[in-house]
Amino acid sequence: MPGPRGTGAFAGGGQPQTLATFTRYEDAQSAVDLLSDEGFPVESVSIVGHDIRTVENVTGRLTKGGAAARGAGGGAWFGLFLGLLFGLFATNVAFIGILLIAVGGGALWGALWGFVGHAALRGRRDFASTKTMEAGSYEVLVRGELAVQAHQVLARGRGIAP
Repeated sequence: MPGPRGTGAFAGGGQPQTLATFTRYEDAQSAVDLLSDEGFPVESVSIVGHDIRTVENVTGRLTKGGAAARGAGGGAWFGLFLGLLFGLFATNVAFIGILLIAVGGGALWGALWGFVGHAALRGRRDFASTKTMEAGSYEVLVRGELAVQAHQVLARGRGIAP
């Protein structure tokens, strides 16, 4: 049987009840942290995000040269990892050579693949971006039999109003 806003029963049993609703995740997290600090059994608490959406923030224009530079950076890091891994089995002088060759080779291959990959898109995505997931609101749920106790803890807490 679904609980509030389509949520199901808790794994430990009992129907969830809404303890508080917040517009910011940090506020919901603070409420659960307060419950934890007061010794409340937080394993009976859930934070449920509603009205989930994906937000893509455009960070800048992406050219073939920029794609090659990003690829070179990623390739250099991968080369560093491989160089350190193979360098474990080398002498001191050979270790530096292995490391330099691995970083240089990784940067070269990364730049090549970055350039080719961007060129293959033929201008369909000439920008760089980061994606995040956000919710419109965050509901703090608690098992029904513990709802009164949880409300009391929040009421005497650090100004977090349910």
